[in-house]
Amino acid sequence: MRKRTQYITLFALFSVFAIILSYVEILLPPVFAAVPGVKVGLPNIIIIFVLYRFSLKEAAVVSLIRLLAVALLFGHFLTFVYSAAGAVLSLTVMALLKKTDKFSTVGVSVAGGVSHNLAQIIVAIILLSTKEIGYYMVVLGITGTLAGIFVGLAGALLLKYSMRFKI
Repeated sequence: MRKRTQYITLFALFSVFAIILSYVEILLPPVFAAVPGVKVGLPNIIIIFVLYRFSLKEAAVVSLIRLLAVALLFGHFLTFVYSAAGAVLSLTVMALLKKTDKFSTVGVSVAGGVSHNLAQIIVAIILLSTKEIGYYMVVLGITGTLAGIFVGLAGALLLKYSMRFKI
């Protein structure tokens, strides 16, 4: 029973860290002011960490808890729809690439960042009934790559230094 309680507590903490990073990201000024909606994806540092240190299942649970909490606390239904689409595709792509053992955390994170943006563009095209918004993917591909590099490096550092602790 004690192990199960520790397990639940640990993943609750990971979820809280991801929610806090989401809130911090909301408070930060836009990274690329000329490009609306672009974020670094700070919570994905936690998702990458959980994916590599534990498993896809745990990363998906942390991601879902974060999505629900952030949509309820700081957003609305469409926030959840866009975020969920991005998270599902991103986590799927990252898990598949991680499984190949051919990509570093940075490479996996970059693919996750770009695929997250792609999923959100697809949702926007469907909801707004306009294909022209797809051209925005060029800009989001570049910003997703840059954000993915940052998140991947931060996740790699977190993984490296967490190995000292028994989790």
